[in-house]
Amino acid sequence: MTKTATIPTFIRLHGADNVIVTTSSLPAGAALEEVALNAAVPSGHKVATGAIAAGEAVRKYDQVIGFASRDIAPGDHVHTHNCEFRADFARDPAPGIDAKPTDFLAPEKRATFKGIVRSNGKVGTRNYIGVLTTVNCSATVAKMVASHFDGDALAAYPNVDGVAAFVHGTGCGMAMDGEGYDALQRTLNGYALHPNFAGVLMIGLGCEAAQIRLLMEAYGLKDSPTFQHMTIQGTGGTRKTVEEGIRRIEAMLPEADKAVRETVSAEHLSLALQCGGSDGYSGITANPALGAAADMLVRHGGTAILAETPEIYGAEHLLTRRAESPEIAAKLLEQIRWWEAYTARNNGSMDNNPSPGNKAGGLTTILEKSLGAAAKGGTTNLTGVYDYAAPVTKKGFVFMDSPGYDPVSVTGQVASGANIICFTTGRGSVFGYKPSPSIKLATNTAMYQRMTDDMDVNCGAIITEGVGVAEMGERIFRLILDVASGSKSKSEALGFGDAEFTPWVIGAVM
Repeated sequence: MTKTATIPTFIRLHGADNVIVTTSSLPAGAALEEVALNAAVPSGHKVATGAIAAGEAVRKYDQVIGFASRDIAPGDHVHTHNCEFRADFARDPAPGIDAKPTDFLAPEKRATFKGIVRSNGKVGTRNYIGVLTTVNCSATVAKMVASHFDGDALAAYPNVDGVAAFVHGTGCGMAMDGEGYDALQRTLNGYALHPNFAGVLMIGLGCEAAQIRLLMEAYGLKDSPTFQHMTIQGTGGTRKTVEEGIRRIEAMLPEADKAVRETVSAEHLSLALQCGGSDGYSGITANPALGAAADMLVRHGGTAILAETPEIYGAEHLLTRRAESPEIAAKLLEQIRWWEAYTARNNGSMDNNPSPGNKAGGLTTILEKSLGAAAKGGTTNLTGVYDYAAPVTKKGFVFMDSPGYDPVSVTGQVASGANIICFTTGRGSVFGYKPSPSIKLATNTAMYQRMTDDMDVNCGAIITEGVGVAEMGERIFRLILDVASGSKSKSEALGFGDAEFTPWVIGAVM
């Protein structure tokens, strides 16, 4: 049954906060707690509950989200006009101080889903054939090959979810011994081995920096009936390569169609935790609810991967405190320092985030955004920290380094092994990420109702219907199992997922 609740006009997240958050757009003079608004305030934005002197910290979640850039009076709207970012405030990483034993369920009590068990023991949630590209120069040919299998071309292979091309804009004009090259190689290898593929055809031009031969040597990839590679130059040009590519995939299809779903433990799920188009409700509704679902998955033996390093900036101490070892905490802090240096040498700022849409939704600084984003990681111990697109080998809650740009970040998470994705959004992001299904979680009811064709879950019901965060987390967890078993998410039903493959470009393009 749908719960009914009196919708509050504001939310106070912690007794020590000096701001509260509105739940609807309110006019000047409206009374909130012990203050009246001095001006109109949009929904999801902050209001000062007391005087905040210039230079004093603005607190939300009982954490610092910024500093008053001028005197703020009780009842003032607190946003970019009077709250600013500062990086040099004290935050104690205290490695492991909040780590605690995880209440893992016994194997026989763990949830199950219908997965596709591969010959190497890995479990897929989808059954695609992938056409991977090493370089932008082979993108068009790869798309030509994949498009041959559109429409009714796979009607005789009902267990194959599709043939998809994964094209990108890099692969050459790069140093072959730098961070960018290494990241691309890890990404391509991660996709080539992903359990959501029944087969992979890798297509290169032939003269690019990202040589297929070097990739295979570096990662031990071998030719097989389910892994094939070719170059346009070696095959004899565009037309011959397309024809040969189609022939090779046609040869893979009968074996791919033999895939049958069987009941397996939730321990085989690797969940990518993502947010995009965030708003002032993200850290109140959808992100904590997703964190609750992540905690459940971890207890059932699975893996939850948080990413987007710039979007934990200012909240990293909350993660290091949950680290299982000092070494894990140190690696996360090392990644934070790398990002500080990276943005500095490119004349940027860690406060480049939030985006204009984030700010319109009520987020003022990267510190505020990060505190809400980190909530996706739940409460269990941090068991590992990984480089971009590196294989995740530890179970439990882990972190993977990546930019905050969603397509780049999710590409890395999928390369790391994520076979399902949960994506929270307040403004209304509309991505999909083949070969892994993406579940969309709306942070607020108004957006969910406006974009219901794109959103799978209305986490705004936490506010508008009084649904508890834990209950919403349970709903999300059950939907994860359902989608992992083959039910289509909204983004899949709309056909998303062919344009979002975006490996991280690091370093000079030469």
